[in-house]
This record gives sequence, C-alpha cells and structure tokens, in this order.
Amino acid sequence: MPRLCLVLPATSYRGADFVDAAADLGVDLIVATEGSLPLSPGVAGVITIDCSDPHRAAGTIIAAVEEDPLDAVLGVDDSGVVVAAMVAEALGLPHNPVGAVAATRDKAVMRGLLLAAGVPQPRFRLLGADQDPHPSAAEIGYPVVVKPRTLSASRGVIRVDGAAELTDAVARVESILAEAGDSPPLLVEEYVDGEEVAVEALATPAGVEILAVFDKPDPLAGPYFEETIYVTPSRHPESAIEAAAEVLGRAVSALGLVHGPLHAEFRLTDEGPKVIEVASRSIGGLCGRSLRFGMLHQSLESLLIRAALGMPRRGMGREAAASGVMMLPIPHDGTLRGVRGVTAVSEVPGITSIEITVPVGGRIRRLPEGDRYLGFLFATADHPAEVEAALREGHSVLEFVID
Repeated sequence: MPRLCLVLPATSYRGADFVDAAADLGVDLIVATEGSLPLSPGVAGVITIDCSDPHRAAGTIIAAVEEDPLDAVLGVDDSGVVVAAMVAEALGLPHNPVGAVAATRDKAVMRGLLLAAGVPQPRFRLLGADQDPHPSAAEIGYPVVVKPRTLSASRGVIRVDGAAELTDAVARVESILAEAGDSPPLLVEEYVDGEEVAVEALATPAGVEILAVFDKPDPLAGPYFEETIYVTPSRHPESAIEAAAEVLGRAVSALGLVHGPLHAEFRLTDEGPKVIEVASRSIGGLCGRSLRFGMLHQSLESLLIRAALGMPRRGMGREAAASGVMMLPIPHDGTLRGVRGVTAVSEVPGITSIEITVPVGGRIRRLPEGDRYLGFLFATADHPAEVEAALREGHSVLEFVID
C-alpha cells in the first residue's frame, strides 16, 4: 500500500476531500496538521506540526516517519507547501526545490525571478517600511495596485487611481499585514487591464501539464479584487489559452518548479497574457470540487494523489461537461445569523451543490481585510454560459442574514 504524507494547514477547507480520495485509492495516509483531525478509516496517523515554523515542522514529520518510510509528500494550500518540499527533499522523494517553492510564497521574489527571465508580468517596485510610495507609483503610472508580498486570496490588495489615495491605501495594507503577523515591504504594481483566467496544472520533469482553464466572468477591476465565479472550459479563443500555457511554462522554468500542483492566474491583454500569480499548489478553498476527471469522474484530489505517488493517470482528462463554482461573496461586515434559500437554490437547473463554510454566529469581513468566503456554490451544464447563468440564478435566491 503506498504511503503518503499530507501537510494540511489548520485553515484549509480541503482535508475531508483528500482523506476521501486517499481512501478510494487505497493509500496509507498520514496527515501532518496544525489543527485537530480525528483518526478515521482513511487516516493511518496524525502528526501535530506548526506550519509557521517550516524547519521545525519538517523535522517533526521526518522523525515521526523514520521507521515507516513515505512514498510521497503533498502540501495543501500555501502554508503547507514549503514544509512538504523540505520533508520530501530530506527523504529523497520527488519534490520541488525548496527555494522554488519559497519563491511562490513571496511575490517580490517571484516577480524578480520572472523579470530576470523576461516573463510577461506587471511592472513593479518594492516598497520598504516608511518609504514614500509616490515616486514608485509615479514611475509605474496610475492606476497601480498595492499588495502584500505573502498574503493570498486577494487579501490586502488595493487598486489606487491617483496620488491622493496612495498614502491611505499603503497604510491600510500595512495594517492588514500587521494583523496577519507580517510586515513590509509591500509591492506597488502596474494595474493590468484585461479579462482574467486561472490555470490548474501539474509541473513535471517533462514540462507543464494543463488540467483545466477557468474563466472569471465577473470584472476584477478593483478597488478590491474579490473573486466570485470560475467557469471551465474557457470561452476565450484557443490561441489565447495556448499563449497563456506557453507563458506558464516559461514562468515555471524561471521559478524552478518541476513537480506537483500549479495554480496560476493571468490577465489576457492586447499584448498577450501577463502573469499575476503562480502558486505551487492547487486551486484553493473548495473550488476543486468543480472539477472531475476521467470516465470514473474522479476528483482533483484523486488526480493530485495519483500524480504525487506516480500512479497511472492515463485517460484522466477533465470531463467534457462544463462546470463552475461561485465563491459566495460577503455583502458587508458583521456576524452571520442565518442563510435563507438553501433549499430553493438546489432546485435551480444546473446547480449541483452548495456548501456554506461560515458557521452561524461566525464573524465575517469583506476584502481587503477579509480572508474567507461565505461558502461555495457549484454547477454543471453542457455549455459554460449555462453554468454561469445557473450560478448567478442560484446566488440570487440566497439571502444572508448578517448583523
């Protein structure tokens, strides 16, 4: 029985999906986590770690599996990927170089590597603590985007249209960073106009394998960048998707990634695709549930476990039906008191499921301070436009009661 260690941060939504996938594949699963995870038929053991201290976390995992060797290590979500790379490197298992994974966790380092390789991306400047942001923004040209180096899911990302707004925007991002336990420098980037796509892929020694391309049909023009709808397959011209795949290959090479999941985001511009982000993980939240692969409709997590362990994946292309997910947006800050319309939304043609991930009584905040969504709504249909329409209709029948 193959033996896999899953590095699962406490904030991840995805533990249950990976556990189910491992059980279906007959994999002996060890979970290294900051949170609590009860032993179940799908989990052979749990290792308690702290992902905020990657070296110590990696050492804890290595010591725990010394007498029962692993066949692979897989990191889930941003804070788990560096730990996973460290463990795999120490144990001589297939892995990305630790420095390459760390570069995907620091947007400034990532931007520098992409720049050195000539990969198309926004122009940028690094902004140190107490540094006047106005010269950097003026050099780039307004509008600009102020963002942290390390946070994800658009947290702390703000578009600024003119010099009068810049000082307040920088102070706001610094406050968000402080709350997250981080600090400057920040990035000031060129705002790149154009529609956005997300690419799910695998890095392999032979190159990049594209798994799915999602359109983001809602405009992401700022001042904040709350993502909502993802729909696949893309409705953009095949030439645009091929160009994005080619740029992704160049970006992956520049970063030094050679193994495992990739999640990348691009703006499609008149000059061609430009890289917004490359992460050495798969799509976040529960969005992976919108994807199914092969004739047996296997999950994204099943595919990722197969790839990590070198198990056969022949015939596991994305299924032909269109599919998508809506990350349910937060209308305003407050305390969630209830959700109405959950039964009605299940009757909308095309809707397959809904998952509310904030418990009643939970405190919620909008971006740029917020770090989560109310939940996830899923749909499938024959055509991407039908999926998008189903998600919009489903969302319209929901009512969130927020104090």
